[in-house]
Formats: sequence, structure tokens, C-alpha cells
Amino acid sequence: MLSPAQRTSSGAARPMMPGTGRPVGEKPGAPPPEQWPTGRLFSAVARRIERDWNSHLAHWGLNHASLPVLYLLAGGPLSQRELALSSNVTEQTMSRILARLERQEFVARHPHPSDRRRHQVHLTDAGRATLLEAGDPAYAEDLTLRGLDDEQVGHLRELLLVMVDQGHEHEHGPSDDGPCSDTPEESDA
Repeated sequence: MLSPAQRTSSGAARPMMPGTGRPVGEKPGAPPPEQWPTGRLFSAVARRIERDWNSHLAHWGLNHASLPVLYLLAGGPLSQRELALSSNVTEQTMSRILARLERQEFVARHPHPSDRRRHQVHLTDAGRATLLEAGDPAYAEDLTLRGLDDEQVGHLRELLLVMVDQGHEHEHGPSDDGPCSDTPEESDA
């Protein structure tokens, strides 16, 4: 499917300059967002939301990767492996997230009651209080959807749910959006 930038006024395909995403003959420089490919638009919006959300969470020493861990632990203690699987990251990445949360005293690791080789991660009282303050869903929705009316939000959600559903068909295990992508470790921390 061609974007509006890739069509002439009559609807015919416009020749594009290879590797630029710009029509042939367009002056050099950044094209306006109306001419960006859909993937670039998604990426730009996702980066803006992540940047704004991280700025909000920084007031509590959190980021977009650590807050979901507090949400998961609000349901009860979990192992590092369970947290990694639920977050779709490697155990090594989860280990780094937990180490930071532990230094902030938002979580604590305790020996598993029936298996001395394993540990369970618990949400502390400070972690629970921080989760309630920092993780306000209404604030997150306002930050994410600013500039859209209710009808636009409804359409966007419908489309995103279709796209999320399509993504589930192709998932093969943990991935990382962070600086390294390692295979899951065998040990539970």
C-alpha cells in the first residue's frame, strides 16, 4: 500500500529515490511527517511517548522497563525467571532491572520457602507506594493520547489491537529493546 507521499495527485505511484523514502525530484532535507513511511511515524510516536514517560518516571528513579516489574510484583512474589518471561526479556536484562530496583529498596529478594536454590522477588512497602504514585494509568493515557479526540482514540485502539494480534503470531521468545540481546540464563536469581 502506497502512502500519500508516494502517489501523484491522480493516484499513480510516484518514483521514489532509493533509500530515502522521498519522491524523485524532492529537494534535499527532511520531508514533512505527512510524507514519512508508516513505520517511521510509528517509531517517532513511540520514541516521543517513551521519552515523555521516562521523564515522568525519573521523578521516582524508574523507567519504562522497571515500572512493569513493580506491577507484576503487586500480584505477589515471583522468581527472576518468571519476571523475565512475563516481561519478554532475558534473565540477564531482568537481573539488571531488579538490581536497580533493589538498590532503590523497591523490591527485595528472599529465599524460596521450599527450594533453597531459588529466590523470590517481593515488592516492598516503598515499592508499592511508588507504584501507586508513579504508575497512574490516567496520566499515562493522557500522555500517550494527547491531541486525539475520543473517536480517534477508539479507531487507534482497534487498529493497534489488530497489529498486536498479528505480532503474537510471530513471537518466538524473549527479546530485548535494550543494549544487548542475550539468551536466557539457566539459573534463577
